[in-house]
Amino acid sequence: MTRLNKISNIFHLDDKNITFEKVCDTKFESIKVKNRSYLFIDQKVIEMLAEKAFFEISHYLRPTHLKKLQKILKDKSASDNDKYVANTLLKNANVAAGGILPMCQDTGTAIVLAKKGNQILTNGKDIDSLSKGILKCYKNNNLRYSQMSATSMYEEINTKNNLPAQIEIMNEGESKEYKFYFIAKGGGSANKTLFYQGTPSLLKSKNLESYLMEKIMTIGTSACPPYHLAVVIGGLSAEMNLKTLKLASSHFLDTLPKKGNKSGLAFRDATMEKSILKKTIELKIGAQFGGKYFCHDVRVIRLPRHGASLPISIGVSCGADRQALAKINNKGVFLEKLEKNPARFLPKIKTNILSKKEIKIDLDKPIRETLKELSKLKIKTRVSLSGTMIVARDIAHSKLKNRLDNGKKLPEYFLNHPIYYAGPAKTPKGYNTGSFGPTTAGRMDSFVEKFQSEGASLIMLAKGNRSSVVRESCKKYSGFYLGSIGGPGAVLAANNIKDVQCIDYPELGMEAIWKIKVINFPAFLIIDNKGNDFYSSLIN
Repeated sequence: MTRLNKISNIFHLDDKNITFEKVCDTKFESIKVKNRSYLFIDQKVIEMLAEKAFFEISHYLRPTHLKKLQKILKDKSASDNDKYVANTLLKNANVAAGGILPMCQDTGTAIVLAKKGNQILTNGKDIDSLSKGILKCYKNNNLRYSQMSATSMYEEINTKNNLPAQIEIMNEGESKEYKFYFIAKGGGSANKTLFYQGTPSLLKSKNLESYLMEKIMTIGTSACPPYHLAVVIGGLSAEMNLKTLKLASSHFLDTLPKKGNKSGLAFRDATMEKSILKKTIELKIGAQFGGKYFCHDVRVIRLPRHGASLPISIGVSCGADRQALAKINNKGVFLEKLEKNPARFLPKIKTNILSKKEIKIDLDKPIRETLKELSKLKIKTRVSLSGTMIVARDIAHSKLKNRLDNGKKLPEYFLNHPIYYAGPAKTPKGYNTGSFGPTTAGRMDSFVEKFQSEGASLIMLAKGNRSSVVRESCKKYSGFYLGSIGGPGAVLAANNIKDVQCIDYPELGMEAIWKIKVINFPAFLIIDNKGNDFYSSLIN
């Protein structure tokens, strides 16, 4: 490597530890121009690769991620709740591996970062081909359409194909290889990306880690821990910092060196990674409901920076840890090998020893009786829900609030049943529903006080912690918030949701209002009608 290359190449990476499998035996044409050889790649190959990649990452996980979940079950110091969540996520991976139900109902924004060697030739329509492959994958499989197109500043419509995708293609210099990073990023974990313009003085302070931990605590549990946590310090711009964060949280920068140099080399700070991981254990937030596994692991990346700037970002990859590497070269088309048999990571022990006895709740009783039953329970109590629930999230809540604002009453279904914050993926043929896990509760916090004052939303079900506004409203109006495990959308669909009917606003797609029948739906009592909040002592 020349001296100039040492200076210009900030990120020193390799894929030597990645196991690839060939997905296409296509022989590519070699073209010579002025005694220089180029590899010509047909657009159909790029389209095929994108389609296959997004199918795979929607249904399969890396074995390294599954080993992390298995580790929790073997850890004697892990809490019952840590183990319960880990076991549920492993069972969910096993269901998703059937290739019918995606591992999470939020099948994400499709993101592609490509690096194209300058000895690779195409017809120049690579972004179109990648988009076509993504469209085919989402259209032909049971994946959810989550992308909203703005028709005006305040009006939106679902694109109904999950496009547009976020696609970026970069030049990688002298190379006969076309590399791809495929990522499906859900809204819950993406929403927890934090960015700060810190001051350079932080680097001279012993309080840098304290500063970071203060910010990390605000992430809470709503993005489906245990997390793969990433921290990026520095960067030549805010944009560089955040792009690095995305790649770091997706494990694509794991092979960075452990030390920097005088030329601006990016590196991982192993000492700080260990320290922050230890501090996340001490938070006792755990895998959603208390314990030590708030994070599986931590990555801290240090970048060069302008002398007057110190951009800092924090982000996570959640239980749906969806990404894969791919490459095209003269030997064929290759995709990172994901785990097709996650059952081998499942424990041989019975799940009933992992947690305390659950309380069965019949949701088909009058809601006043259900409220009485819940009032007898302490926070953190495990419950098993059977009966009818109403499903409504962001846009549906806005529609219902508009009814109130216009002097109309809330519909009876919203008053008489618990409200589950969720949005289903497409229903496969022969199934009751598509993947149907909980969405982030905090997005509905602003609606709670108004609805509860009208006698609605007195029993809410979702994932993650809530604000003090919700806690005070539940105390005032005798309401409850139940927490479901974030992440296992496939196993909930397969085992716990037996009937799904759209009952209002069908034009909203997955954002419509649904009536569902559930059986033995697992949940925890998080906020009670006395204002007690399981998370308040841990997060707030």
